[in-house]
Amino acid sequence: MRAEPIHFRDPIHGTIALSPDELALVENPVFQRLRGIRQLGFGDQAFPGATHTRFAHSLGAMQMASRMFDAVFAPGDEGVLPEGERRRLRQLVRLAVLLHDLGHAPLSHATEDCMPPRGALGLDCFTVAEQRERATHEDYTVLLLLASPLQQTLEQRFAPLGLGAHDVAQLISPRFGARAAPLVVGGIDFAPLLAQIVSGELDADRMDYLQRDSFYAGVNYGKFDEQWLLSNLTLHVEDQRAHLALAHRAIFAFEDFLLSRYHMFVSVYYHHTAVGFDTMLARFIEEEPEAFALPTDAEGYVGYDDITLWTILRASRNRWARRVVARDLYRRLLELHTADGAAELAVLQDALRQAAVDFFVSRDEGVLSRYYAAGRQPPIFVINRALQRVSRVEDYSPLFQRYAQPARLTRVYVRPDQVEAARACLTAALPRARGEQLGLSWK
Repeated sequence: MRAEPIHFRDPIHGTIALSPDELALVENPVFQRLRGIRQLGFGDQAFPGATHTRFAHSLGAMQMASRMFDAVFAPGDEGVLPEGERRRLRQLVRLAVLLHDLGHAPLSHATEDCMPPRGALGLDCFTVAEQRERATHEDYTVLLLLASPLQQTLEQRFAPLGLGAHDVAQLISPRFGARAAPLVVGGIDFAPLLAQIVSGELDADRMDYLQRDSFYAGVNYGKFDEQWLLSNLTLHVEDQRAHLALAHRAIFAFEDFLLSRYHMFVSVYYHHTAVGFDTMLARFIEEEPEAFALPTDAEGYVGYDDITLWTILRASRNRWARRVVARDLYRRLLELHTADGAAELAVLQDALRQAAVDFFVSRDEGVLSRYYAAGRQPPIFVINRALQRVSRVEDYSPLFQRYAQPARLTRVYVRPDQVEAARACLTAALPRARGEQLGLSWK
């Protein structure tokens, strides 16, 4: 059995070390499947270098989680955590972040809309109403954690630390607290803080994917001051619960981090080319749902990756599948960044229908913060030690108020051979829409 850690070379983080026990999880077929899942789905159609995978991202996110944990709980400092507990909780965070993306479907988010109802997965952690809702990749992650061969490997390898699959699932999904080992040490519950490192406003997932995606896409939007953020991370205990906190001097770096994510969404993740392919794929699945049905069992799901989907698309005679394979994308006719163009959009769609122009509309939202608006996550605190003041970050940073509303991207795509006819419709539609807004009659 291997005694020394194995090292991976990574273009974002340098050297990433895995223990022999962690390597056993990485070598499991359930995890190896992520080599066949593109991180950005159709993103490479707009950014040719963006062919990186969920496999590399998972390793990188685990590395970021380790750095975040070590920044909050410095090695050798037993003032908050005794060494044995520090080792256990650090390993738990590494495992949760390493495995957090197991459930992604082929082409990542591009096929998430065709997932089955949650109830089909056979998990007992959902209410009756939730079972009727569409499953997410997080739900499939839990399925693979609890009902695949990976579970046995995890239980055997990490039993000496008192860690099992439910402990990992607890940090990925909030539904398993009653079945997982308590995360209370010295009367303080560390579960909120650890969960924030896994999935929160400032988490290891984002701190990796922003840097990794911008690197492979060849853009500068996702860059931020990682070292300054890490050096200013700490914790704050409120009502005997530990939360992630940030020294006030790093608030501008934190805001830059938030803006980096925002700009990556509107410029890369929602690029019109990638969104166009997403929409055509969705049309194919809508027209032929039986052609691409995701398995609801762990064993079957492990066999589905990007190659599976591309094989199905290449064999299909469906018009949308053939367009995706041939890279015959509908052309973008119009793009609106706000809701102000609703009247123009309605008139344009009318005109396109009357002219028998084949078109579709896509709608996306880029948000600065997806957590605080919904109140779904424990808060991050900002600490000013000189003033002995502690604030919630959404109260401390004016950026949250300024970007409270999402940026909406609406696009109209038309069939390539009908572009000129569509432009004529657009030219005619704009003055008509403006006239209607002013209450003018139109004949």
